[in-house]
Amino acid sequence: MSNLRELCKGLPLHPLPENKGRRDGLPHAPVRTPNLSPKEEQLALKNALRYFPPEVHKLLAPEFAQELKLYGHIYMYRFCPDIEMRAYPIENYPCKTKSAAAIMHMIMNNLDPSVAQFPQELVTYGGNGQVFSNWAQFRLVMSYLSEMTEEQTLVMYSGHPLGLFPSSPSAPRLVITNGMVIPNYSSRMEYEKLFAMGVTMYGQMTAGSYCYIGPQGIVHGTVLTVLNAGRRYLGVEDLSGKVFVTSGLGGMSGAQAKASVIAGCVGVIAEVDKTALLKRYQQGWLMEVTDSLDHCIKRLREARKKKMPLSLGYHGNVVDLWERLVYELDTTGELLVDLGSDQTSCHNPFNGGYYPVQLSFQEANQLMATDPAKFQDLVRESLKRHVAAINRLSEKSFFFWDYGNAFLLEAQRAGADVMKKGGNKTEFRYPSYVQHIMGDIFSLGFGPFRWVCTSGDPQDLVTTDQLATSVLEEAIKRGEPRLLKLEGTQEHRMSELGATLEHLCIGVKDSVKQQYADNIRWIQEAGKHKLVVGSQARILYSDQKGRIAIAVAINQGIAQGIIKAPVVLSRDHHDVSGTDSPFRETSNIYDGSAFCADMAVQNFVGDAFRGATWVALHNGGGVGWGEVINGGFGLVLDGTKEAEQRARMMLSWDVSNGVARRCWSGNKKAYEIICQTMEENPKLNITLPYDVLDETILEKALRC
Repeated sequence: MSNLRELCKGLPLHPLPENKGRRDGLPHAPVRTPNLSPKEEQLALKNALRYFPPEVHKLLAPEFAQELKLYGHIYMYRFCPDIEMRAYPIENYPCKTKSAAAIMHMIMNNLDPSVAQFPQELVTYGGNGQVFSNWAQFRLVMSYLSEMTEEQTLVMYSGHPLGLFPSSPSAPRLVITNGMVIPNYSSRMEYEKLFAMGVTMYGQMTAGSYCYIGPQGIVHGTVLTVLNAGRRYLGVEDLSGKVFVTSGLGGMSGAQAKASVIAGCVGVIAEVDKTALLKRYQQGWLMEVTDSLDHCIKRLREARKKKMPLSLGYHGNVVDLWERLVYELDTTGELLVDLGSDQTSCHNPFNGGYYPVQLSFQEANQLMATDPAKFQDLVRESLKRHVAAINRLSEKSFFFWDYGNAFLLEAQRAGADVMKKGGNKTEFRYPSYVQHIMGDIFSLGFGPFRWVCTSGDPQDLVTTDQLATSVLEEAIKRGEPRLLKLEGTQEHRMSELGATLEHLCIGVKDSVKQQYADNIRWIQEAGKHKLVVGSQARILYSDQKGRIAIAVAINQGIAQGIIKAPVVLSRDHHDVSGTDSPFRETSNIYDGSAFCADMAVQNFVGDAFRGATWVALHNGGGVGWGEVINGGFGLVLDGTKEAEQRARMMLSWDVSNGVARRCWSGNKKAYEIICQTMEENPKLNITLPYDVLDETILEKALRC
């Protein structure tokens, strides 16, 4: 508690903390190469010094200049706190409002070394997904949050805390924008300069919005993706003996190993960074590791034959793995892989997001800093080899999809053979997982809904899991609510809550029952597989009705005392309404609007005035800078009637916005969902599209 109080006092100046530099034993971000001019370097230094009074400029200026020279960015390592960085129980934070304490809980989780990819560079995941641009910003934000009242809002400009502004209790306590660069200047080259100068930031999705929950989030999405890929491509419900090959064990990609086992298949995941690979192995997310391709192929064959679930981490380049699988096919006639994808941080291919097969990990990091042009040429050559191997395997009964990391987009830019004949500019030879696998789920309003128990008590997570399961089971069977069997006085209070659950019964069509059943299975498996890394959090895919019902049940649980502290509701920005991304979330929208960002911006604004505790809007995320606009929210449930009202209002908009957009673009499933929702809610009145039944009318009109 005392350490947290010290942390929340703002910048330590009297005396200045010792500059310990980069710490040993932690993974560090690759060196950036922004190619600043002398004038831009001066501006970067000036911008950094503006956080400090003039009397310390003489000491800090050469130090910051050295960081810029060595690392391509001023992180202000001197001000990296010595405190153990983790999500502390909410009551430990010295705050005037529970909302502010909840935000602090989420921020510190994003920087927890067990969660964050490069914690000392304030990168949570994706190679460059920043929480803040430097440590001064972190300390100032913690100070502002400790002072905040319910009549103030903290405004964040790309990591920079502009300050606390007067507002109202119903307004968000925090409004975040990241990377909001004028479109004509939103290029990758300009980004590197602007970030180095400290004036913008790439927040990925949930890094810069303080809503990351560790790799669990992508585990669930990957489980659903692999299960649905098996249904669509292989025609099977049981993936025993089926082999899934992919790459990446870093931030979000680290989830693939655990997801493979939960889905019941054989997962082989390549990773060039031994530190990242061993981290997942030590956390129990990988069952086995090897740096031998011969051993990799041997274990793959054994697990495939015995139909045993396996997660095998290969320490090496995924291109070598794909080319070895081609060799096995060409020499033995045996296709050893059924499903494949890629989760390298290919949205950032030239700054550590993709490592070329021609170099070792260490050689690549060195060349990246000393000769960026040559490094980029090797990346392009490696991408072409990568795709060539996948193309050869796909001539057989092997199915590959793009996982929304810009892999096919960057491969196409490198000159690889990925274009789809007759396709539009968002379509490649292989589909995005949204186009073929998850798109229908979004059209039904299903997406990655999550919550965080700010008490830090695992029992609170167990209770919320039970509540969510009960709600989903009721939605499927429409029978009497199943009262949860808990011990002592908690059982009595849960019985009282049963009356609430009865009112939350939600009728669902057969088309969504499979999704609810998958989620019940997921909650059960999540507990068994110990998926919590960092904060006590859970994710599941739910639609509008399910999200509201779960939120209300959790809020009632807090009111009844069976949950000990507030719960933060959130979601991945990768959701029904949160993201406009023509090569991922909106890649299955074909009315020409895939490159328009109205939905994500409207979602950000609409969540803000419907009850969100905080909102965020980002440029970039998943597929890269300049390729996507996305937003997210945090909503604190505290057991009050006001919290329930906010949840009902905001969650309804947060889902129906995207379903309505998909409805207007011509999606039949979204049309059905919107019509059903309008019948149930007389205040909802959506513009519905008419079909053009006779396309000869179009042809005749255009000939005139």
